[in-house]
Amino acid sequence: MLTSVVDFVGEDLLSWLGGLLVGGVFGFFAQRSRFCLRAATVEFSRGESGQRLAVWLLTFSAALLGTQVFAALGWLDISSARQLAQQGSISGAAIGGIMFGCGMVLARGCASRLLVLSANGNLRALLSGLVFAVTAQAAYRGLLSPAREWLTGLWLVDGGPSRDIMSLVGGDTFEKIAFAAIWLLAGIVFAVRSQLASRLLWSALLTGAAVVAGWYFTYSLAQSSFSPIALKSLTFSGPSAEVLTLVLSSPRVHLNFDLGIVPGVFAGSFLSAALAGELRLEGFSDGLGMRRYLIGAVLMGFGAMLAGGCAVGAGITGASVFALTAWIVLAGMWIGAGITDYVVDRRSAGRTLPWAGRAPQNPEGVALKG
Repeated sequence: MLTSVVDFVGEDLLSWLGGLLVGGVFGFFAQRSRFCLRAATVEFSRGESGQRLAVWLLTFSAALLGTQVFAALGWLDISSARQLAQQGSISGAAIGGIMFGCGMVLARGCASRLLVLSANGNLRALLSGLVFAVTAQAAYRGLLSPAREWLTGLWLVDGGPSRDIMSLVGGDTFEKIAFAAIWLLAGIVFAVRSQLASRLLWSALLTGAAVVAGWYFTYSLAQSSFSPIALKSLTFSGPSAEVLTLVLSSPRVHLNFDLGIVPGVFAGSFLSAALAGELRLEGFSDGLGMRRYLIGAVLMGFGAMLAGGCAVGAGITGASVFALTAWIVLAGMWIGAGITDYVVDRRSAGRTLPWAGRAPQNPEGVALKG
């Protein structure tokens, strides 16, 4: 399908342009919908069925259902995705997921949300995102890599059917689509109960659709390419570290899908905020607040590399192909976030922990309703 385009622009440039476009779509609609796993977990842990939980459920279910429908129609073969085909780590998924969940509550946003907010002028998110990328790179190839490798090696699982959670329970195509449809129904129910505005509902669905688009683009490119092209979709831990390395040390640029994601999301979010009149500079109110954000960013950076993905890379992209480790990561994120919210933000509401800092009045700069 893409053969003529590949011949015209080349595989590397087309791959980068695809990442830029998919990232742009995600960034635009993630900003518009206020998509944020941290906000959803906080609402859930506090027993609230609010709009942020509805937005996350709609985004997640759109990615899950869309991916499985594409696979059922033969438009996509997900068996070669690294989340399924390669060896994984149960210990890394569990520990990394919990660490990431704790970190995103402290930093008040996951990796993708920090990037989206950075494009809107949020300097807290920008600094936290940079620390996240530095820590992710250190965990991948730097000072923290021995610790990551040791924790990863505690409990390994082979690639193939043993990493497909539906294969383990005897589920097939029908069960996968039906299970995904249940998630979509739950999202619609929460959207109706919370009176979610229609523009937010559609923006959430299109945010999830960007994950499906990523899978479809890389699969189509692989079918049209003479050289091996990895099947992948949106993630932010690896690409953030790769972009950081490129900026700091690499004199040569080897364009690929991952390198297009970060600038694409930034540009898409910036455009969305500019059209909505939501561009504004925001900073830290005090040193304690900064400390909280930085601790959270470090936990997320190490946790993401340990878990094999961030809230989007593992929590949505990996889960959309029913990768066992991705669902463990996602569960860990919800558990870690709920515990951290209770200990740091609810139990200590009347007192300030020496390392937590106080929350800004409006940490994301915008209200969800409207």
